Amino acid sequence: MFQINLKQPISIYFVGIGGVSMSGLAEILADAGFRVSGSDRAKSDLCTRLEKKGIQIYYGQKAENIKDGIDCAVLTAAIRPDNPEFIAIQEKGIPTLTRGQLLGELMRNYDMPIAVSGTHGKTTTTSMISEILLESEKNPTLSIGGIYPRIHSNTLVGGKEYFVLEACEYTNSFLSFFPKISVILNVEEDHLDFFKDIHDIRNSFHQFAKLLPTDGALVINATIENYGELTKDLTCPVVTYYGCHSLEELALDPTFGADYYPKDITFDKNGFATFTACCRNKADRRFTLSVPGIHNVGNALAAIATADLLGVDDEAIARALKSYGGTERRFEHKGSFHGVTVIDDYAHHPTEIKATLTTAQPIKTGTLWCVFQPHTYSRTKSFLTEFAQALSLADKVVLADIYAARETDNLGISSETLQREIQKLGTDCYYFPSFEKIEKFLLENCTKDDTLITMGAGDVYKIGESLLKK
Repeated sequence: MFQINLKQPISIYFVGIGGVSMSGLAEILADAGFRVSGSDRAKSDLCTRLEKKGIQIYYGQKAENIKDGIDCAVLTAAIRPDNPEFIAIQEKGIPTLTRGQLLGELMRNYDMPIAVSGTHGKTTTTSMISEILLESEKNPTLSIGGIYPRIHSNTLVGGKEYFVLEACEYTNSFLSFFPKISVILNVEEDHLDFFKDIHDIRNSFHQFAKLLPTDGALVINATIENYGELTKDLTCPVVTYYGCHSLEELALDPTFGADYYPKDITFDKNGFATFTACCRNKADRRFTLSVPGIHNVGNALAAIATADLLGVDDEAIARALKSYGGTERRFEHKGSFHGVTVIDDYAHHPTEIKATLTTAQPIKTGTLWCVFQPHTYSRTKSFLTEFAQALSLADKVVLADIYAARETDNLGISSETLQREIQKLGTDCYYFPSFEKIEKFLLENCTKDDTLITMGAGDVYKIGESLLKK
């Protein structure tokens, strides 16, 4: 495999440079003195940011973009063999790395690489750990899967000791990593266009855990079913935390046998929790969050456990968790129109949808509307029943067309299929084939004091942003 040394800059080309992760990696390398260029299908805010740093970006992927002198090309999982740039790269014999392999190579250049994995909650927990390290003046380098307001970016180039990043399981990219501390937040069925089933997914997370060296450590959610299967054969310490999902769950089992668990949880009018973090080898500590929902208590416990492994001062942890207000598209308050509160959320898996709508329930006033854009045909088909059940936590649901992303086969599934499943559960559900028609319907039917959540991993956020201009 082609190796990257930050002390020896080379010329590197990104095919698909405008993605959240790819743009962040491009920025890290550019700041390290690498000659960075790349291409994408269309201009975006992230591309504009890179261009301001002097990075050459080509719009439209063409063979002639691949110039002589490129030492290495980085490819996303979405690049197909018939891509003209990929063909040109192969013909020129240019070495290639996947996005995951590049991340792994970068990790080799840092003393303490910290990889945060899981089906849900990666961006939030990565950001919490980042906030803690920044608050304690550790000068970390960061690669986050969303825009983190404190740095107004998804990337921060810091020192060479700490590197905090998200570890995505899709296409097993995280198996190319070299972490010193890993976090596993949860393991559920997802990305079934790649994985065979939950057993295949669990095996990948087990292999990810086994990447840790003897002097490393794993932080893992004790509520993961049979989590011991994921931690067997490890030679490093394993630290468990209680990733709680509801107060009812806590009442049934207050500790879940975890090393870190919460007690005395209270919520303010915004749904922000204050709780006591209990640990078997530390005194109890009281923390207050500025992000809503009980699921974020679990994310915070994972961040606290990681911070303790790094020896961060308790006061710095408390200040960081209090100041952390979330990342873009994670229960993000966007504003209001005609007295209707607009929130945007990235949730695109039934578990995430349930967490978001459960968080909204105690803080809503009028009707809770959810405008959902399903993400990929394969995910919609695999979780059709689960999507319907989770979305039914809203008072009224509006569906947009499925966001195909990387897929071309609709598998015989559509948003109208999901609409019928939701209606069977007795929940009012509407489907419209365009954002324009959705906006018109919402303007005519949302009333003062209602809450509107735009939800999905595609471009559904544009609906809320458009309504805020009305």
